[in-house]
Amino acid sequence: MKILSKKIAIDYLIFLVLFMAILPLGYTFGLISVNTISLWGRYFCFAIAAIGLDMLWGYTGILCMCQALFFCIGGYGIAMHMSLSTASQGSYGAAIPDFMVWNQVTELPFFWKPFEYFPLAIAFGILVPLVFASFFGYFIFKSRLKGVYFAIITQALALAMWLLFLRNETMLGGTNGLTNFKQLGGLDLSQSSTKLTLYLISCISLILIYIGSKKLVNSKFGKVLVAIRDSESRIRYTSYEIKNYQIAIFAIAAVIAAIGGMLYVPQTGIITPGRMDVKASIEMIIWVALGGRGKLKGAVFGTLLVNFMYSVFTSVLPGSWLYVIGILFIVTVLYMDQGIIGLPKQISKYMSKLKAAKV
Repeated sequence: MKILSKKIAIDYLIFLVLFMAILPLGYTFGLISVNTISLWGRYFCFAIAAIGLDMLWGYTGILCMCQALFFCIGGYGIAMHMSLSTASQGSYGAAIPDFMVWNQVTELPFFWKPFEYFPLAIAFGILVPLVFASFFGYFIFKSRLKGVYFAIITQALALAMWLLFLRNETMLGGTNGLTNFKQLGGLDLSQSSTKLTLYLISCISLILIYIGSKKLVNSKFGKVLVAIRDSESRIRYTSYEIKNYQIAIFAIAAVIAAIGGMLYVPQTGIITPGRMDVKASIEMIIWVALGGRGKLKGAVFGTLLVNFMYSVFTSVLPGSWLYVIGILFIVTVLYMDQGIIGLPKQISKYMSKLKAAKV
């Protein structure tokens, strides 16, 4: 059984590696546009965030409804750097983003200054969600909140942060967010070669994060997470400190989402508070549920499939998408508890029962 599961994992990684060859080759021969390349690059960024959510929900049983928040925090980190790299000069000689100039801000806010430097922007894009998730998780898990109560608290957190980022006083662009990016690390974002590079980086990052996450959930640490999911009350009688494991996986998932956000923003060209609202987090939950939670590859497959279907349906039948995703989610909840990735196994079990009944 272990050999079979390893074989499936290897096949799945080969499938991802093919994306590094098929789409770029298609672009080289003029069969695929560079916009399609960027679109799939953004799908990979979503899949990265979905992996973190699956480790929380699928392996630990923690339904988090603020994963999109951490995705956006990472995105805002890299967006602040790109905004400063092409910013205007303020009255004091410092670079000031355009939206601050329009709001008559004359001096760069102190929390923007570290993001002038690319390495610091990357570091803060990871450290801020890590510290925030650890701090928030400590008080939540110390209170032993779980189930629907934890989901409601994280939903409230996402809503509160969304309202905070909407305000112009936060100096993060308000409702319009941050946009009009020109370059990243000296690379012109409008160039096709840059878009192809970002696509490949996103694909490689997805593969590496998938491999690392797979090793983590298969380790002793991962086995404890599964035990917490299956019977938290029993684990409390052992020497394991459940709170520490929950805080750790919550922080890891936040960092993974932030990495996805940092890769997403240069490819989409904009980041707004709308990407962190409750609806965005619910969408991520739907991706994981449809693909099959508790398998990691199901989270990736569900994310890629749903976003690809979204692009198709919004182009062909714009008004039908909400009905399609709603029906898919209802069918998954009622009849496919293992998601699409577990459907072949579920059909095989059903056929075996039919054969046994006939005998």
